[in-house]
Amino acid sequence: MKMSNQFTAAFRAQSKQRACVSAILVGSMLILPGCKIPALRRALPAQALPQHYSLNNGAVLWSHETGSHIDDLDNGRPADATDSNRTTAPENETGAEGDAAESGDKTARLKSFFSPIKLASLVKSDSNDTDNPHEKATAPGAVASVGKDDNPTSTAVAAASTDDTADTPIPILPPIEMEAGVTSVESSAQLPLNQFFDDPFLIGLINQALAGNQELKILAEEINISNNEVFARSGEYRPFVTLGAGAGIEKSSRFSRDGAVEDLLQAAPGRGFPEPLPDFLVGANVSWELDIWNKLRNAQSAACMRYLGSREGRNYIVTRMVAEVAESYYELLAFDNRLMTLEKTIEIQEHSLEIAKAKKAAGRGTELAVQRFQAEVRKNQSDRLIIQQEIVEAENRINFLLGRYPQPVERASVEYIDLNLNALSAGLPSQLLQNRADIRQAERNVAAAGLDVQVARARFYPSLGLRAGVGLNAFNMKYLLSTPESLIYNATLDLVGPLINKRAIKADYCSANAAQLQAIYDYQQTVLTAHIEVVNHMTKVENYRQSIEIKKQQLAALEASVDTASKLFQNARAEYVEVLLAQREMMEARMLLIETKQQQLAAVVNAYQALGGGGF
Repeated sequence: MKMSNQFTAAFRAQSKQRACVSAILVGSMLILPGCKIPALRRALPAQALPQHYSLNNGAVLWSHETGSHIDDLDNGRPADATDSNRTTAPENETGAEGDAAESGDKTARLKSFFSPIKLASLVKSDSNDTDNPHEKATAPGAVASVGKDDNPTSTAVAAASTDDTADTPIPILPPIEMEAGVTSVESSAQLPLNQFFDDPFLIGLINQALAGNQELKILAEEINISNNEVFARSGEYRPFVTLGAGAGIEKSSRFSRDGAVEDLLQAAPGRGFPEPLPDFLVGANVSWELDIWNKLRNAQSAACMRYLGSREGRNYIVTRMVAEVAESYYELLAFDNRLMTLEKTIEIQEHSLEIAKAKKAAGRGTELAVQRFQAEVRKNQSDRLIIQQEIVEAENRINFLLGRYPQPVERASVEYIDLNLNALSAGLPSQLLQNRADIRQAERNVAAAGLDVQVARARFYPSLGLRAGVGLNAFNMKYLLSTPESLIYNATLDLVGPLINKRAIKADYCSANAAQLQAIYDYQQTVLTAHIEVVNHMTKVENYRQSIEIKKQQLAALEASVDTASKLFQNARAEYVEVLLAQREMMEARMLLIETKQQQLAAVVNAYQALGGGGF
């Protein structure tokens, strides 16, 4: 008997050793590079983000105030930043006053051209001349993999700077001060809506859109879905505890193993098992995957990043919706002014028609003049109905954005040509990384994709799981609470990992890597799109402003020609055709001026949105 016990103990010890060695070998095979994890592909770096905005893409500019082109600055010599308000003195000391006068005249011309945008500098400064880290050129570049501690912020996404245009001075938009009467900020994106738009009717419409727009409500529910996903992921690395109870009955064959065992055993002294055999069970089970590779926590962090990205996505849609409401509002004002212009033109033409009829009655005119004036009046009356239809459609576009059924839109009655919004301040391109909600959303998506790669990589490693259970089990209810005899429990520790046929895991890992590269390139594209939008809209604001000034001069000349032609026609010194042409050209010029003004106001609104303004 003693030898038998020793043999049993030795056998158990050897079994434990074999189990430990097997676990170590299997774990080593799974953890070591023998896992054959595919190599991680890296994203190609993007071009460096410029330090300043290039107005007109560096083309030669023209100022209508001076009637001449703006020449290249300082013959291609960049200014040294020895002082923020002056450049270094020229080498020719004797000609300093003349150079200063020429520089002052050039600066005055540039200020008149870029008004209401004030330029502090017109050449690109070296990145070493500034102490502001935000002014250093950064661009979305190669983010290989992002773990739970890696956050691809604007400074983490970098690429090599390109010096292709370092020696070519171009007109740029550096940090700009605001016009008088407006809060001085580095970028107009920091201005709230009620300061940038000073029209109370427009502010009221925007507030109604923020409260009633259905698209924003849909996005709010998507945010809730993302939040619920984060909540669900947060429970995956915590223990799962279940509680259950059951009852059953079983009849085993006497010719089976279970039946034969029941015949030999006694449930109680002198009492065998009942037949059929009842079974009552009450117990709790615990299952817990120990997150030794941070797989589950990285999955939760990825869901959290997507939740934050969904919030930024909603903020971006808010900025777009604000811009659409404002753009439609100013379009509606333009239609109102076009209608007023058309009605005034009809009045003038009806007056000319009466003169033509009077001259015909007096024998000084012909029926042809009456017919031509009458046809022109009918044409403009027809155009008036078309404009009224366009007003209805513009109102309903606003009503749709506000989430309400068709109704009149309250609006201001202003002189549209002289309507101006607050001056724009572009700031620095690097500020777009903080101000643009779509860039922040793309940044969150890059972080989430990097975490997904870490999750997919962790699937190559073994997972450690703990399973345990405790409960009460008896064939009779009166024995169920008779502990410890009715007590049952178990505990299991599992180490399971992939060994053969990892194709699905490798495919998931490669797909996660591809999705990560997509997120990086999407981030680069978003930054590039934002920068181009700012340059396009800021340039459009200035070019259209100058076009409006020229068209005003054209309109003044045409209005004078209409008065002159009408007086000459009354005195029989001009033909009716000259009056018709003068009136038609004046109306077309005013209509085109209103349309150009509408495009300029739309550019201001879109530039405000492109800079990141209008969000929360």
